[in-house]
Amino acid sequence: MSSVKMINEAEATGKTSSIYEDIKTTLGIDFVPNMYRAMAVKPDFLEANWNKVKAVMQTPGKLDTLTKEIVAVAVSAVMGCRY
Repeated sequence: MSSVKMINEAEATGKTSSIYEDIKTTLGIDFVPNMYRAMAVKPDFLEANWNKVKAVMQTPGKLDTLTKEIVAVAVSAVMGCRY
């Protein structure tokens, strides 16, 4: 059992529900990753973090989104992240 409360999509309302839809649309997936479900306990925190992720990872720049994601995975592997 998880020690962190997560807000599932069926429970999400208002701002959280809107952000969940944006997450799924932007990432092209049909589920909300656990990282965001855990943040949703505090909708303002979820919103701030999702806006940061979009600004850094999704906004065009010198690196395309795929390269940014590859770098993020490589850093996670080097740091020993098991998630």
